[in-house]
Amino acid sequence: MSTIMRTLRNLRSIGLKEYGHQMQNIGDTKRGTLIGTDRFGNKFYENLEEELPLRTRWVDYATSWPEYEPSQIEPGWHAWMSYMVDKSPAEDKLLYPGLRAWEPKEHKPVLTASRSAYKPYSTVKNKYHPWQPKCAPR
Repeated sequence: MSTIMRTLRNLRSIGLKEYGHQMQNIGDTKRGTLIGTDRFGNKFYENLEEELPLRTRWVDYATSWPEYEPSQIEPGWHAWMSYMVDKSPAEDKLLYPGLRAWEPKEHKPVLTASRSAYKPYSTVKNKYHPWQPKCAPR
């Protein structure tokens, strides 16, 4: 959460439309320089002046997902966001996607903890069963 002075300074700097967008998606206002964009349309920002340490980099996701997760970011940008590398993929061509043959060609989201998650078929009988309350008829 930011202070009132920082929020007003950011509102003046980024404008009312971007302020509303950030409050809806991030829940806080941030201003910084646009470092780059990945092929999914995510925008990556950095502010080294007034942010707390290890909170100087953030991403503005292109699509509104139910929950944001690291699988929505390319590996090179994820390394930059996690402070594993200092140069972004826009500056360092080794991190740029599409140079390695083993990279996936299309994005597949992680489906863990969703209805589409993989559930193996089990032939073992359950040891525990859910409790079914029984009511006497009136």
